[in-house]
Amino acid sequence: MLIDEFKKAKMYALKEKNEDAKAIYSVLINKCMLALIDKREKGVEITDADYVQIVNKTLKELSDEKEAYAKAGNEAKVASISAQEEICKKYLPTMMSKEEIRNEISKLEDKSIPSVMKHFKMNFAGKVDMGLVNKIAKSL
Repeated sequence: MLIDEFKKAKMYALKEKNEDAKAIYSVLINKCMLALIDKREKGVEITDADYVQIVNKTLKELSDEKEAYAKAGNEAKVASISAQEEICKKYLPTMMSKEEIRNEISKLEDKSIPSVMKHFKMNFAGKVDMGLVNKIAKSL
């Protein structure tokens, strides 16, 4: 599971005294643990797709935070957050290209928008931009 990788990486960051890495791994581990507790309460197992969703959400939050620090002129914090973003990006799967999305849609029998969206959400969660899928499905 991805959380185990986060824990190992955090230990390495602690040994290396890398404050940016330590901080982002702490955030990711905490969010993963909260999601794990939430899922257990519902009687559902947490999946790697859930972890990828957590990383994506964290990246969005970092981006917003970096933008605010850039407006305030705090370049040290901007550099720190950029380093944290790079760490997060390592854990994201490669996203499907437009061509791969088109090929996958062409394989489907039912090419209606709801059917296409459901297929991609079920089979490619976290590996595809759903907005892009919707756009491509509408253009076909």
